[in-house]
Amino acid sequence: MGRRFAYVRVSTREQNTDRQTAELRQYVDNEQCIIIDKASGKDFNRPNYQALRQLSTAGDTIYIKSLDRLGRNKEAIKNELAYFKNKGVRIRCLDLPTTMIDTDNDLILDTITNILIEVYGMIAEQERRNIRQRQQEGIEQAKAHGRHLGRPRAAYPAQWDEVYSQWQAKDITALKAMELLGLKRSTFYKLVKQYQQEHQQEQTHHE
Repeated sequence: MGRRFAYVRVSTREQNTDRQTAELRQYVDNEQCIIIDKASGKDFNRPNYQALRQLSTAGDTIYIKSLDRLGRNKEAIKNELAYFKNKGVRIRCLDLPTTMIDTDNDLILDTITNILIEVYGMIAEQERRNIRQRQQEGIEQAKAHGRHLGRPRAAYPAQWDEVYSQWQAKDITALKAMELLGLKRSTFYKLVKQYQQEHQQEQTHHE
């Protein structure tokens, strides 16, 4: 009898792993053998998954809730499954019933499982494309409405417009502008760059 492991993955640190772990505890009761990653499924460069990959040996079984918890790239998933099979490690996926059956007739099971993996892999891959498309659409919509994405913009001090205009007109030096605004050199030029970008975006939006 080999060891039993469970692999759990969610995409972000904010997501909860309780539902997956609760289901997998039916098969793996050793908490130290429940391996959790909070990382994207776009590739397999996840620290705990890579540790499990190296730790597992012939005769071991790894349980996962669904194929997309392993990854979201169909070809990469197939390569990983082939790696474990060649190593003598069995992958049991709760959402792929044929992987949960104990039988000596591996040929029939492998044929059915491979078909299901092809279908599930395509679904996982398409879902990843859909996620990226929704993210891009959200970014474009936010830009269209003039909303800023990313880090919050730095706040301008009082009298910024007046002092900035005087500096641009060369009525005062940059040092004088910094003194009037109470800003350090780095902060002053950061705000200058931000201010100019905002005005450029406004002009582009109204053209």
